Amino acid sequence: MKPGMRKFSSASPSAADLGKLRVAPGVDRRRPSTGRSAGTSWRRGGVWLTGLAAVTVLGASAASITSLQQVAEQRSELRILLNEFKAAAWQQDALRSEAMLARGLPSELADAREEIDDTVDTIGARFDRQDPDSSHTKAIHDAYLAYDTAADREFQLLKYEDLQGAEETAAAQTDPAFAALLPVLEDADGDYEALAEQASGRARTGTVVILACAALLIMGLVWQAQRIRARALRRATHQATHDALTGLPNRTLLRERTAAAIDRPRQDGTGTALLLIDLDRFKEVNDTLGHHYGDQLLVQAAHRMQQAVRSGETVARLGGDEFAVLLPSIAGEPDVTAVAARLHEALNAPFTLDGLTLTVAGSIGAALHPHHGDTADELLQRADIAMYTAKGKRIGYTVFDHSQDSTDPRKLTLASDLRQGIEQDQLVLHYQPKVDTRTGKVLGAEALVRWQHPEHGLIPPTEFIPLAEHTGLITPLTRFVLDTALRQCQEWLRDGHELSVAVNVSTHRLLDLDFPAEVADRLQYWQLPAHLLTVEITESAIMTDPDRALHVVQQLHALGVHLSIDDFGTGYSSMAYLKTLPVHELKIDRTFVGSMTTSDRDAVIVRSTAELGRNLGLRVIAEGVEDMATWQVLDAAGCDALQGYYISRPVTADAFATWLRHQRGAPAAIAP
Repeated sequence: MKPGMRKFSSASPSAADLGKLRVAPGVDRRRPSTGRSAGTSWRRGGVWLTGLAAVTVLGASAASITSLQQVAEQRSELRILLNEFKAAAWQQDALRSEAMLARGLPSELADAREEIDDTVDTIGARFDRQDPDSSHTKAIHDAYLAYDTAADREFQLLKYEDLQGAEETAAAQTDPAFAALLPVLEDADGDYEALAEQASGRARTGTVVILACAALLIMGLVWQAQRIRARALRRATHQATHDALTGLPNRTLLRERTAAAIDRPRQDGTGTALLLIDLDRFKEVNDTLGHHYGDQLLVQAAHRMQQAVRSGETVARLGGDEFAVLLPSIAGEPDVTAVAARLHEALNAPFTLDGLTLTVAGSIGAALHPHHGDTADELLQRADIAMYTAKGKRIGYTVFDHSQDSTDPRKLTLASDLRQGIEQDQLVLHYQPKVDTRTGKVLGAEALVRWQHPEHGLIPPTEFIPLAEHTGLITPLTRFVLDTALRQCQEWLRDGHELSVAVNVSTHRLLDLDFPAEVADRLQYWQLPAHLLTVEITESAIMTDPDRALHVVQQLHALGVHLSIDDFGTGYSSMAYLKTLPVHELKIDRTFVGSMTTSDRDAVIVRSTAELGRNLGLRVIAEGVEDMATWQVLDAAGCDALQGYYISRPVTADAFATWLRHQRGAPAAIAP
């Protein structure tokens, strides 16, 4: 801002600050539609007609002013100034409304904000030049600054999606500031009228009219801005609490309504129930027909569920193909079962999607308050367990029962303890060696995570890995395993053992586009060559989203990381992708290896897999080797490396170092 200029809104965020905002997922970044209702068009048109009338009257007045040249020049300057202010104010409010609707600011809007800032600076300077000592000049600045600052505070709250805070700010600050601005404008109008009295009657009349029109213009623009902001706030609030595709309440609103239903006093003995619904064959539709059909299916399923419930009961979409139904007032389990049966029947009826007829079933789990939980989160967790029970048993729907296997209280406790276990270093890695089939030379080790629970002792991964995947803790868990394994690999290298280390990666991490960058960062931190790290992935993880998995695998390959398909032969439909995946090795699953000396079928599978690997130029590793006879058969079949209890059980890092010192490099020297 140039020296001497007073900016109208010095507390406004800069264009750089506004440019940091991001548009929320699912929000259209384009400018709002120009389609308006008749009422809106009339109101908006009224503001501009007022401005046109003011300019027309001013022109007529100016023609009659011949003697008071100074007053005429001042009036002309006011006309230009007020018109420019009108344009700047309108642009500023239009920009705010777009940013509020988007809860962010694209680059084109950020550039527009810079231009508006420059215009407001210029207007402030011209106000000062025209009447720098006038009290009403300062009053206009101060009142508009207060109003604009409050509006910007709303903008910042919306930036962080604090819709409640934005509403409170509007009620407590922006609206009062607007109310305070109006009398300031009226006082300024009176002052300008007094100034106009010094001129001739005609000049005075012209000046009074233009100043009154200017005040009316500003008041109209501010009122219009208030309407735009209120409408945008309502729309932003709806977007934050509803699903964009189906229009249903989302997880946030469902939790609020569930908590309110639980807390409501009851005299009739009723309770609250929460049902969780998962579409059984949605992924098949999405993968086979495409997302367009999948979206249609979700919309139709949402409509059917709404038709199956009563007024006052909430159908919500939690994400993907997962829905929930809140029954705020239910007599008991039989009524819940009846609702679940209606929902199940509605979802079992055929769907018609662009002329195609499809049948998609649903699995439903239910939980009741106070029998199964005291909070919204507890009810959702119990309903989730019941839903998976219904899906696993293929029974359509079921109500949560403490006798269900998956509702073991110990597992529920472990789920809540796992985060603390990761943060407090309760997890440890064990290492199981891999050896060369022909020479017995140690090639490396697979890192296997264990949980040393302070109360339950050593917990195997089969118990807590599914919990980590279900609760979202798989990301910090994988990060811990990767970092610890690379540190151990670096210690082996420092001790003169160039051994690779293998880390298992879950489906969640394999589909995480940020995972390759995380691997690159840890390799650089530990100063390790990438080929000493092997990432083990499963066929089923690849087939969950082949295109996305291929993208991640290609990035890992570009780093120089070795890639292994774990449990090969137990997945499905992977042969078509095997030729395109840049993998280095196949691991034959222990279910085939363990019985190959007694089962001809398993022996054929192992030999065929080994031959397939050789023909593709891949190293083949057999896991589950538990005796010398199996070792010898695998050697004859052409397997390159072995892993199993006959060689060594998974052991701690210290025990692995001791085991390593006692090896002589020959099969006969390796103890069980």
